[in-house]
Amino acid sequence: MEITTPSLVVDLDILDRNIERMASAARVGGFALRPHAKTHKCAQIAARQLAAGAVGLTVATIGEAEVFADAGAEALFIAYPLWLDEGKQQRLAKLASGGTVQVGIDSAEGARQIVGTGASVVIEIDSGHHRTGVRPADAGALALEARALGLAVDGVFTFPGHGAAHDAQLDAIAVRERAAQDQEQALAEAAESLRAAGFTPTVISGGSTPTAGLRREGVISELRPGVYVFNDALQVALGSCRLEDVALHAAATVVSVPAADRFVLDAGSKVLGADANPWAPGFGLVPAYPGSTVVQISEHHAVVQLPAGSTAPQHGDQVAIIPNHVCNAVNLANEFVIVQGGEQVDTWAVAARGANS
Repeated sequence: MEITTPSLVVDLDILDRNIERMASAARVGGFALRPHAKTHKCAQIAARQLAAGAVGLTVATIGEAEVFADAGAEALFIAYPLWLDEGKQQRLAKLASGGTVQVGIDSAEGARQIVGTGASVVIEIDSGHHRTGVRPADAGALALEARALGLAVDGVFTFPGHGAAHDAQLDAIAVRERAAQDQEQALAEAAESLRAAGFTPTVISGGSTPTAGLRREGVISELRPGVYVFNDALQVALGSCRLEDVALHAAATVVSVPAADRFVLDAGSKVLGADANPWAPGFGLVPAYPGSTVVQISEHHAVVQLPAGSTAPQHGDQVAIIPNHVCNAVNLANEFVIVQGGEQVDTWAVAARGANS
């Protein structure tokens, strides 16, 4: 199968298997699944997730929410502490008039921006990633401030992003387990803080693909993983998926073979993104050449170093390369090439590409 390169290629069978595996985990585990659509930004994939049982979609921006609302999604959670100008307030109000919209908040100042839009709010908790979110014990106080403004408070959420951070003292599974435990402890404390303030949280929401499989029963009522639909080189390195679970790769062509142990592909940072992998060297994974490393990346070049004894491909050969961080790679593409059984069967638009506001 020859594909014009560079292109992002999605294996439909693996994609559907990943979607069903997570949906099955939700059914068996008794939690709601609200996948983060910022990973795929694609209406067709969102439709598959919803058909498999997802209760709605998570997005990062109003722009993403607008794309998926136009595609038919009726329940959207903007998991971000928005700061709204007049234009964004009007856009959010329009979204909320056509469906159920929740917005993350971590301050009274941010909450005031949501007043009058018709959206409800979910309190963001810092569970150890130290990015946004309030301390778990402060959830109730912020909820009271939001309610005083006239907002409906649905519950609490967090993002355990530190489950992918490198730690020289721990292996990957231990880091993921620690983050999952931090997440559950923080959400339990935050939910209790809400109850003590007179609220009954209907949403106790966790996130992240690395920690999704480590959820324990009893605290989290909803999960918001995103990367699981495709997986990527980081997830392989973390051990949260197998290589055969990776549904997306960049198809690239060998454009130069400057040495017997090195070759260059036409998929650079403008295709793969430029993310490093904290758990593995290089700027991507090349499955056809085990032990190889993408040692250098430029805008339109990926330099692959081969291990001793390997044979380099020839000029014009097509090679699959798996991005380190699939979300950024997707945001660089206009469309996915969809393959099934080794044959191209369709192309799907990356409809929410660039919808960053």
